Amino acid sequence: MHLRVLLPFQVFADVDSVLRIVAETPAGAFGLLPQRLDCVAALAPGLLIYETQAHGEVCLAVDEGVLVKAGPEVLVSVRRAMGGADLGQLRALVEQEYLTLDEDEKSLRDVSARLESGFMHRFAEFQHG
Repeated sequence: MHLRVLLPFQVFADVDSVLRIVAETPAGAFGLLPQRLDCVAALAPGLLIYETQAHGEVCLAVDEGVLVKAGPEVLVSVRRAMGGADLGQLRALVEQEYLTLDEDEKSLRDVSARLESGFMHRFAEFQHG
């Protein structure tokens, strides 16, 4: 398989001759082998593991995103990715950085929604007043 990990502004990894891929979704982890049928999956923040003959098993920490398998091509599009550390460090990074940021983003969205709702309520009062 040919694996490409895409970030918003760059190609993070471009790997040929991938033997297998393991990715994490909100429903749990799943694996891809070269003969697997084409598929699309939403990815949860976690580890993306792939294996090649030359480099063995390689682990990447990835943020949420999408995985698309079409024939031998596997495209993974995520907001952020990191590699080059051991498995324990990557797992800690995912738990600390990516999952915490998601909670912060949810809080920010809640505050924005409340501000917007308050604005709309006051605007409606102004029009009727």
